[in-house]
Amino acid sequence: MAAISDSSKQSLLPTFLYSSSPSSFSLDRFLNSNSPVFSASSSTKLDAPAVSSSPSIKTRSFMIASPNEPGKKIEMYSPQFYAACTAGGILSCGLTHMAVTPLDLVKCNMQIDPAKYKSISSGFGVLLKEQGLRGFFRGWVPTLLGYSAQGACKFGFY
Repeated sequence: MAAISDSSKQSLLPTFLYSSSPSSFSLDRFLNSNSPVFSASSSTKLDAPAVSSSPSIKTRSFMIASPNEPGKKIEMYSPQFYAACTAGGILSCGLTHMAVTPLDLVKCNMQIDPAKYKSISSGFGVLLKEQGLRGFFRGWVPTLLGYSAQGACKFGFY
């Protein structure tokens, strides 16, 4: 059995996808090549602008360097990293589920009494007439607490 080289164990992704060197893969060079994948047919060819060989004009690379972000950096897998993930889970899960609580109320009311709550829009109207603005916020505290705990655990422990 042939031995697998160390370079093939590194990654299954092509190196041009994560290369930041100036000799990285150029999208223009790839698209302007005679690749059968990107050509419409063998008889039609798209007109591409002429590339100047002047040294003052630089060709644009497909890769864009990421900006350096100022501020405090969080080290991966540190306690601060897990705390930030936990806070992100609380905010993303708890707040978004709390925001759709009124829609969930109308949906549940439509299932209980379909004659009274005929559609979503009429359901909001009936809920507003019968219970007022306060009726829209029934159940938001348990929703916020439950989904915040779920998000904290999913994001924090992952």
